[in-house]
Amino acid sequence: MLKKIINPILFLHLALCITSQNATFGSTNNHIKWSKVDEVLEEKEDQISIDYKEIERIEEVLEEKEDQIYIDYKEIEKIILQNEELKSLKELIKSSSFNLASKISKRYPSLDLQATGLPKYVSGINYNSNSQTTKTSQFSANPSLNIRWDLIDPLRSSEIKIARENYKIANNNFEIKRKDLIQEARAIYHKYQKSYKDIENQQFALELSITSLDNAQSKLDAGIGTKFAVLEADAQLSRDKQALNEKKIKHQINKISLKEILNLKGDFEINPDQKLIGFWNNKLTKNINNGLANNLTLQNLTLQKEIKKNQAITYLKANKPKIYISNTFSSAFTKGDSLSTAIDSSETGSAYTNAISLNFSWNIFNGNQNKNSYKSSQADAKAEEYSLNNFQNVLKTNINKAYLNLNLNEEKIISSLKEISSTKESLRLARLRYDVGISTLKDVLVRQKELSNAKSKNINAVYNYNINLDELERLTFLEISNKCIDSNTMNKKESICNIPR
Repeated sequence: MLKKIINPILFLHLALCITSQNATFGSTNNHIKWSKVDEVLEEKEDQISIDYKEIERIEEVLEEKEDQIYIDYKEIEKIILQNEELKSLKELIKSSSFNLASKISKRYPSLDLQATGLPKYVSGINYNSNSQTTKTSQFSANPSLNIRWDLIDPLRSSEIKIARENYKIANNNFEIKRKDLIQEARAIYHKYQKSYKDIENQQFALELSITSLDNAQSKLDAGIGTKFAVLEADAQLSRDKQALNEKKIKHQINKISLKEILNLKGDFEINPDQKLIGFWNNKLTKNINNGLANNLTLQNLTLQKEIKKNQAITYLKANKPKIYISNTFSSAFTKGDSLSTAIDSSETGSAYTNAISLNFSWNIFNGNQNKNSYKSSQADAKAEEYSLNNFQNVLKTNINKAYLNLNLNEEKIISSLKEISSTKESLRLARLRYDVGISTLKDVLVRQKELSNAKSKNINAVYNYNINLDELERLTFLEISNKCIDSNTMNKKESICNIPR
């Protein structure tokens, strides 16, 4: 770019030197020389302006690139915390925490302060025909302080247990959603990478179609080809162009989906190279056992069952007596007279009482309401147990499927690589046969399509393999390994372990 700017400037300087040396020649020659220089300068000025515009365009592109962020596959776990749904679940954890603290507070005494008037003014006249008329004009304040401590509350312990279990469920829900979003974001990430490869493969197929059309047209121009072959090659070229546009649209959709789930405001870029993210070296039995032992949804179902049981116990305890201590301190302050024949506004008075007592309350019978509620909660607990057993079966099935699909995609990766190698050679031989006139263009287009399909199979196999790895990691809580240590495949020539990463 700098050469494009410097060259016109050097040329301008050189042209001025040449014209100054030729200034001694005749006026006609000078006129011709200067006219040529003017023409050249006009051309070079246009070029210089174009170069400056191009520099501005490049600067704008660079500024846009500065705003982009690079997303690595391993950083998705951190970036996903920006998701709005996770932020919502985090607030629910806070809510459950405060609710638990509220239930625990029932273990401690409560203190209430009351006042019937701060102050209260009473005025009036009391008339009686058999006695003297009395008057009232008095300010008063009657604060009271009440302390209560529940020594025995049958519902308290169950309510605290339920609140604690709800808090654990809220934490588990956050972790479940976080891991689900990580898996979903990684799946979209793999799909976004796959779309890069799909576009690359389709562009390769498009270039092959262009070459086939050029060859068919050249043969037709030379008189050794047919119009049918040209039309056939042109039709294949149109199909490949349409397929390429579809791949590009899918690529943009995947980018939008990844941006949405990661809650990204600006633009971003990723590594477009599709490769194996690792290997799975764990046996099926270990996968199932570890998945059952660490699955958070199973833990939530167990907690839900415990909540239903505690709720049932709460209904039974509702008919048990409650014992508590109370202490009430009451006071009264007055200024003025009450029920007096002559009001003395300066008169003051005060009084206080303190009462402490052990109290007892018992809800003996409420029409079997609590008994029926107890049976209802017991049935709910039984339903949660069945849900737990069903989810265990579903989890085992999902782990088995993911494990078997992983093995299947390993074989597909190996077989598709062999197929790519074979179809490349088949296409090369088909082109040679077509060039010497012992084959048709139809055969070349068929081989060309086979090669494109073989590459597409490999792209899909790698994509599905990576998806299965992420799924197994999510289901079993085991880690993906960077090394392939399977003794059954290490010694084989055709093995997933021998594929370069």
